[in-house]
Amino acid sequence: MQWQEVRTIYPDQYVLLEILGSHTKNNIQYVDEVALVRAIQTPSEATKELLKCKDNNIVYHTGQEKIAIELREPPFYRSR
Repeated sequence: MQWQEVRTIYPDQYVLLEILGSHTKNNIQYVDEVALVRAIQTPSEATKELLKCKDNNIVYHTGQEKIAIELREPPFYRSR
């Protein structure tokens, strides 16, 4: 399913998604295809779901035109 389809079906709402297809450009992952897991009713519930997300699952708001995720490297720690 395309992101624009999800935005049409669930306007101005948080949704839990599984990323099926994406591409990366300049340390930003642009999501091309998603599978809708479920709609989320409240912002507090969206926060709880976001904290539980693993692998290719994300919580995103349909008010956003594109799904663009900034990729960050984990911090490097030195030890003695």
